[in-house]
Amino acid sequence: MKEDPLQQTTAIAVLSGNTPDRALEAAQLYYDGYAKEIWLTHPGLHADSLAELGIHYPAEDDVNARVLRRVGIPAKAIHVLETPIVNTDQELDVISAALQSRGGQKVIIVTNKAHTRRVHLLWDKFYASRGQLIVHAVSDDPFQPSRWWKYSGSLVQVVHEVLGIMNAWAGLPVEATPLKNSAVMANGENVPEHSAAD
Repeated sequence: MKEDPLQQTTAIAVLSGNTPDRALEAAQLYYDGYAKEIWLTHPGLHADSLAELGIHYPAEDDVNARVLRRVGIPAKAIHVLETPIVNTDQELDVISAALQSRGGQKVIIVTNKAHTRRVHLLWDKFYASRGQLIVHAVSDDPFQPSRWWKYSGSLVQVVHEVLGIMNAWAGLPVEATPLKNSAVMANGENVPEHSAAD
């Protein structure tokens, strides 16, 4: 786990996953005065594909925005970074680009405890020139860095993170391939597709 001391920043960015915990943590940071904006990324892959079929399914950024509004965050403070993302690297690219375009210097990234080290590594390796990262983990995340091997959920998280860190160290040779239902067979069956792990 690798967290940073909190400071005032341009924005608080919520990484996708673990809804609604990360959004709720961002709301608390907002109320504590660390930033005046909360940024949500758009992992709209499945929702976008379903929308093409005329089926409404809320994307994760929609759900997080609703969570933030429910706990009183003003709509004007919530900004969805619309570029679709598939993995953490793409999220950090979109967030760092938004920080740079707004002339900001620092951004708080909210994620889970097990994910903090990889977020730091990716930012330092690829995006540090765009601004400073402050990584903050969800406060009530049950992950225990000193006892991760005792729980199956923690073990899965650590294996995922180790593979992601190895990929980052190697320069991201394993790229994420978006799942896109771009072809539907005449009989209505979806063409099988695949993706790489982020």
